[in-house]
Amino acid sequence: MSMPTDEKWDIELTPHSSLFDLKLDDIWHYRDLLMLLVRRDFVSFYKQTILGPLWFFIQPLFTTVIYTFVFGNLADISADHLPKPLFYLAGITAWNYFADCLTKTSTVFTANAGLFGKVYFPRLIVPLSIVVSNLIRFGVQMVLFFLMIGFYVFKGANVHPNAYLLLFPFLLMLMAMLGLGLGMIISAMTTKYRDLSFLITFGIQLMMYLTTVIYPLSTVKEKYPKYQWMVEYNPMTPIIESFRYGFLGQGTFTMLSLGITTAITILILLIGIVIFNRVERTFIDTV
Repeated sequence: MSMPTDEKWDIELTPHSSLFDLKLDDIWHYRDLLMLLVRRDFVSFYKQTILGPLWFFIQPLFTTVIYTFVFGNLADISADHLPKPLFYLAGITAWNYFADCLTKTSTVFTANAGLFGKVYFPRLIVPLSIVVSNLIRFGVQMVLFFLMIGFYVFKGANVHPNAYLLLFPFLLMLMAMLGLGLGMIISAMTTKYRDLSFLITFGIQLMMYLTTVIYPLSTVKEKYPKYQWMVEYNPMTPIIESFRYGFLGQGTFTMLSLGITTAITILILLIGIVIFNRVERTFIDTV
């Protein structure tokens, strides 16, 4: 009995494929799974908490108060002529989204090894779901940020939103792409080197101090020109400076620096996807 040779399948799994085959059509086909994973991340994280989603407000608010007291008052670090709570909240809001995307994406393979070993679906769905689910938290924190802007504008503070805030969707996309790309690179490495998972939280904190979250870039240029390159070459610095400049009217913003950050971000994302696609084929043997 001869077997038919003209059968067509919805999905074909082959042992070898191009590293640049991103399977974007599969991701679109599994978009319902993406939404389910987003819902799972949100519900599982706050299901057994007393305050639930209120932590979205509490965490940045408490962090802003502490930063204002420690860095703004005790250390007397410049806030670029802005109200100090508003200056710190702007940096915290942008940084938290990037850091959450990076931290949670960096454990995709080890945290989901059981799921990956049982059923097929585009593995890229999982890190994408993390980026999307973090948008919920970021959106709530942006509401807090807008309320604080309104409060200081009403008080007549030196806050001047301008047309550059229209760059906000682009800046948000850059933060997501940068966190996703770096997270996938680290996640691929943790399948063989588990120590990286212990270092990632510590590394994120160090990276924050090399970003203009608690100080403006203008202060670094003025007082510490010798170390200026360390802050300027951090791809998150132009994003946060542009974020502050658009919403608050203060910040060291140039289209050149934002363009360089965009190029670096795209490169990191492409490298992350290629490495992720390569490791996903064999990681189950090493995890």
